[in-house]
Amino acid sequence: MKLDKGYGRFVAAVNLLLAVLFFLVPAQAQTSQVKLAVLGDSLAAGFGLKPTQAFPALVEAALKARGRNVTVLNDGVSGDTSAGGLDRVDWILGDKPDIVLVELGANDALRGVDPATTERNLAGIIEKLREAGVTVWLAGMMAPRNLGSDYVQSFDRIYSRLAAKYEVPLYPFVLDGVAQNPALNQPDGLHPNPKGAEVIAERMLPFVIRNLDRYAASVHRPARP
Repeated sequence: MKLDKGYGRFVAAVNLLLAVLFFLVPAQAQTSQVKLAVLGDSLAAGFGLKPTQAFPALVEAALKARGRNVTVLNDGVSGDTSAGGLDRVDWILGDKPDIVLVELGANDALRGVDPATTERNLAGIIEKLREAGVTVWLAGMMAPRNLGSDYVQSFDRIYSRLAAKYEVPLYPFVLDGVAQNPALNQPDGLHPNPKGAEVIAERMLPFVIRNLDRYAASVHRPARP
C-alpha cells in the first residue's frame, strides 16, 4: 500500500510537470523570430518609393499586425537579374535568414535573356540556399507579351517547372493585379506606385501566411511564429 501511494504521488508530480511544460514551452516558442528575406530586383527594392512603401515592408507590417514575430529583410536591388541574384546569395546568407523568397527574372525578360539561362541561375540560387539549410519560396514573373510567343511560353514556364522540381512554394506572378494597370503603376508602366505595392502585399499575404504555418510545422514550432 505504501508503494502504491508513493507511486501515485510520483505519477501526479510528473503529470503536473508535463502540464506546466505544455503551457510554458509554446509561450516561449511564440517569441522566436523568423527572418524572411526577399532576394529580388526593383520590385522588391521599391524603385521610386519610400522604403516603407515597398511590398516587403508592407508584408512585414501586415504580419506584425496579426501578431506574427516575422522580420522581412529587403534584399532587393534595382536592375538585378537572376545572375546578379546568384552572385549575391552568399552575401544575404550573412543575415542568417530562415526563409528566402526569390523574386527575380523581370530584368532577364526585359533584356531578352535566354530563358534557359534564367532558369539555370534561379536553380543555382535555390540549390545554394538549400545547401545552407534555408527554406526557399519562389515568386514568379511573366515575360512582356511583345517578345513573341516562343519566348513568352519558354519564359513563363520557368517558375512552375522549378517549383515542381525543387518542391518549393510558388507565388505564380508577383505583379498579379498590378501589371498593365496605369492606376497602380508609376509613369514608366513597369514599377508599382504606392497603391500598386499595397495590392502586391495584400495579394501575397495569404501565400506568406500559409507557408509560414507550413514552415512552423516543419520545424516543430507553433503555427504563429
